[in-house]
Amino acid sequence: MSCNDCEAVCCRLTVVLMPDDRVPEWLIDRDAHGMETLAKGEDGWCAAVDPNTSRCTIYDQRPAICRKYTMGSPGCRDERDKWFGVKAFPTPAVLIGY
Repeated sequence: MSCNDCEAVCCRLTVVLMPDDRVPEWLIDRDAHGMETLAKGEDGWCAAVDPNTSRCTIYDQRPAICRKYTMGSPGCRDERDKWFGVKAFPTPAVLIGY
């Protein structure tokens, strides 16, 4: 996987902001209890994603959870499978010495 073939499906997940996150104010949603999340557009995608390129417009300022979400990680693959409706095959067991 690379940035060139990533459909950015993780950018539909809810991103809870932490105190050290420094994102532009217009990208912050606050609920009635004061919890801050990264804003989403009407389409459900993160408001910081450029709809033409699927790239993050605040990449250098992205929240910590976005920085930790590794492309190709199990969480990434799971979200892609959910988005595309693919059921992952279980890892085959290989018996050695029998």
